[in-house]
Amino acid sequence: MSATPLLRGVFAPILTPVDEQLNPDAGRLAEFGRYLLDNGCHGLVVFGTTSEATSFSVKERIALVDGLLEAGLPADRLVIGTGAAAITDTAELSAHAVNAGTAGVMMLPPFYYKGMSDQGLFDAYAQIIGRVDDDRLKIYLYHIPPVSQVPLTLNLIEMLITHFPNTVVGIKDSSGDWNNQKAMLERFPGFGIFTGSEKFLLDNLRLGGRGTICATANVIPAQIRDLFDNWQAADAEGRQSALMWMRDVLGGYAAIPALKALVAQRTGDAGWLRVRPPFVALTEAEQKTLYAKGERVLSPVG
Repeated sequence: MSATPLLRGVFAPILTPVDEQLNPDAGRLAEFGRYLLDNGCHGLVVFGTTSEATSFSVKERIALVDGLLEAGLPADRLVIGTGAAAITDTAELSAHAVNAGTAGVMMLPPFYYKGMSDQGLFDAYAQIIGRVDDDRLKIYLYHIPPVSQVPLTLNLIEMLITHFPNTVVGIKDSSGDWNNQKAMLERFPGFGIFTGSEKFLLDNLRLGGRGTICATANVIPAQIRDLFDNWQAADAEGRQSALMWMRDVLGGYAAIPALKALVAQRTGDAGWLRVRPPFVALTEAEQKTLYAKGERVLSPVG
């Protein structure tokens, strides 16, 4: 395992605001990032799934990271999602993240072709690592088979850890399968394993996990941080159960437009309602219903 200190804590895969032309809006994003860091998040994952990452080009993604750093967001609290279908794109994004001094990258496997072997996926990661060719590169694998349809098996993880122990330092498990995450935690002690759902945060921490990278940290960061800070408390089970109400609020909606609508309501900024196709913004009727369900998080900023 790498001697480099591993990340731990509550990370938000930060939503990406867009302007009227649907271009990434660095100003809004920086403001929102500061809010999340001030209200419970240990760090931010820029260009996770919740960020609409694969809807943006390599050029746009690099420019937005640069914009955040120019706005003063601390590089060491940023993890950059660099997954792409082409290994050359992933390598370019990863090299930029390393040179920008960020804390690491979160990396999908190449995701267009399905049914690929562990060896094929290993070769893809090896090519990316070789092309970046920088000892500062710290990779957090991204396992999200419900979306990517390309699972990262325990065997593949072991291959990568064995060959690249100082580079492949962790994983985000968004499988939604606790048994899979439990198997990771038990088989790879010391590996930086994050749960992709706050639902499993307490169990993750109890088995030596590093915390969570979860979509709801965009709207209830302080409550998730409270559980992280108090996971050994006598009432930890109750704190865990209390987190699940936001999942109920979001139920029945596409998560990204719904989360953006909640941010729009909290900030009073209707620009947050905008999404890039193929997503569709919530209708006024849907917003009204969502706001009624989620009024607990809709107090104004400040």
